[in-house]
Amino acid sequence: MLESVTAETLARIQFAFTVSFHIIFPAFSIGLASYLAVLNAMWLRTRDDTYLTLFTYWKKIFAVAFGMGVVSGIVMSYQFGTNWAVFSDKAGPIIGPLMGYEVLSAFFLEAGFLGIMLFGRNRVGDGLHMFATLMVAVGTLFSATWILAVNSWMQTPTGHAMNDVGQFVPADWWAIIFSPSFPYRLVHMVLAAYLTTALVVGGVGAWHLLRDRLDPSARRMFSMAMWMIVIVAPIQIFAGDQHGLNTLEHQPVKVMAMEGHFESHPDGAPLVLFGWPNQEDQKMEFAVEIPKLSSLILKHQWDAPLNGLDTVAREDQPPVAIVFYAFRVMVGLGFCMLALGLWSVTKRAMGRLYESPWLHRFALCMGPMGFVAVLAGWITTEVGRQPWTVYGLLRTSDSLSPIQLPAVATSLAGFVAVYFFVFGAGTLYILLMMAKPAATPKLGLRDGPIRTAGITPVQQSDPDARHDD
Repeated sequence: MLESVTAETLARIQFAFTVSFHIIFPAFSIGLASYLAVLNAMWLRTRDDTYLTLFTYWKKIFAVAFGMGVVSGIVMSYQFGTNWAVFSDKAGPIIGPLMGYEVLSAFFLEAGFLGIMLFGRNRVGDGLHMFATLMVAVGTLFSATWILAVNSWMQTPTGHAMNDVGQFVPADWWAIIFSPSFPYRLVHMVLAAYLTTALVVGGVGAWHLLRDRLDPSARRMFSMAMWMIVIVAPIQIFAGDQHGLNTLEHQPVKVMAMEGHFESHPDGAPLVLFGWPNQEDQKMEFAVEIPKLSSLILKHQWDAPLNGLDTVAREDQPPVAIVFYAFRVMVGLGFCMLALGLWSVTKRAMGRLYESPWLHRFALCMGPMGFVAVLAGWITTEVGRQPWTVYGLLRTSDSLSPIQLPAVATSLAGFVAVYFFVFGAGTLYILLMMAKPAATPKLGLRDGPIRTAGITPVQQSDPDARHDD
């Protein structure tokens, strides 16, 4: 088995490892930035101290997650030059400007206003502080937009030409940015980020409700999270279905692997619920399936024909088992999220949203499942694209730097050791912050709605900063 390990295999493992660590932080920070903007706006509108308490509580968690996302993203990008230099050379005229736009527009926007959001409430006034909070949220969405534009072009390349030295060069920037799969990927990813954040917030709220069901901050965050889940989960299921139909049109081989269809079905394809993909023998073993349902879902007709992997050369097939199982993990967790939302609606209607320990335990268990679903979806997308880096145009094997196996093995071992230590410690710190109940901040002059006649109060220090320990 070790004899089959190549520099390409380890380079792919290294990039998969680093991107898996990286993606969980933006997936969380995108949703959390918007949540902070909502909390701040609700406090400004109602002057309800619970919203300010939650803003102060979650902004510190956001700051740590944002920092870890920046560090992991920078490290990941270096691999384009070290391990994938041929890809960087060939696709650089397109990938480079898009990545540059992400830094210039999105990252600068986030970093420029982050300090004001974290520490400037009493220094710049409510209006500018709210504007800064919104800009951080908008910056995270811009960042997702540019990164997904890059990935979508690699998945469904359009708007390019080839120059004399074999490089992809831009011919139509609008077609490059708005490639055929871009709208579907952007919507699917942003909704996934919102669901991921809602699950974390709901899980933290459930944790504290199990200890004190009268905690007002825990009640508020749990209620808001459950509303988000029950609204967004069905939208995400619909968006995922539309994304799947788009993938069938532009990347049919990926859908064949997702569905586990080794054989073509001219009279309607079954939906394979479970099974063991045997790629060597090109068959699905121990299959549990529902006849015709895959054709109904993908073609909206019971008897619609669907091609299988028997129409695709072996060297053009992705690793079916990984794609098949990752897709089912993502879909299964999506329906678990929907179940959580519906359960919360039922309990809310009964007036027992905060007095249902089994609901709270389920929400607590579902807390990290958004990250698992995001990783499963990313694996489905990226492994399903293989053996291509630029789909149908540039193979992964032709994208590798002229690098030796020992060099990749050494760097991979270093990444594993450092990542688990650094990001493990960061994640533990976030979990410890989440385990503590939210403390009510002491309000300064601008923050409180109460005014005492005849007394001129002394301006207090920043209420957000005094609780940062």
